[in-house]
Amino acid sequence: MKAFKSYIRLYAVAALGAGALFTTVALQPAQAQTQNYSIPTVKVARPGQQTATFAAGCFWSMEAIFKQLKGVASVEPGYAGGRLQNPSYQQVETGRTGHAETVNIIFDPKVISYYDLLEVLLTVRDPTTVNQQGPDYGPQYRSVIFARNAQQRQTALKAIQDCDEAQIWNAPAVTEVQPFSNFYRAEDYHLDYYNLHPQETYCARVVAPEIADFREKFHDKLKQ
Repeated sequence: MKAFKSYIRLYAVAALGAGALFTTVALQPAQAQTQNYSIPTVKVARPGQQTATFAAGCFWSMEAIFKQLKGVASVEPGYAGGRLQNPSYQQVETGRTGHAETVNIIFDPKVISYYDLLEVLLTVRDPTTVNQQGPDYGPQYRSVIFARNAQQRQTALKAIQDCDEAQIWNAPAVTEVQPFSNFYRAEDYHLDYYNLHPQETYCARVVAPEIADFREKFHDKLKQ
């Protein structure tokens, strides 16, 4: 089944002869911006900071959620878990690269712990569906915690166990815990996408309700 996010954003009509572009819902920026771009540079944690890497559906929503948390220094959307080096958005959206839409989070563990980030992940992103997050289907929307070391792996397994025992969801979590191997930052136009395009159909109908739910459940962890 075609991913909802890709489907709803393909309602674009290009009048190539006149050089004009008309959109009925939301132009997919990748159509005009994927050629001849330089490979994005991934931010690196500074001394005293740590990095968490999660996949759980649309990275527009993930970025908008995690960047609101106290102690989070940066959130970058990108692709991880696949074999193809430096993939493009269109390649990942085919579901054939092995990559999932992912966010790379740099945080201050003295302010917010890795476990706290996992608690947010497993509470506001549905961990119970295989290759699906909300209306989006495909392996590129699967739920994965990419553990960067043994301690992160142990913490991730504990968080998943706690989530199941608390019965936050009506089914057990199927979130995978995999060793971190790669992360490729997404194209520039994906950065801060929700905040720059809140009225786009997908952002308004899907992302906005997810953010509202997150803010209600974790209001005590939000930046001022």
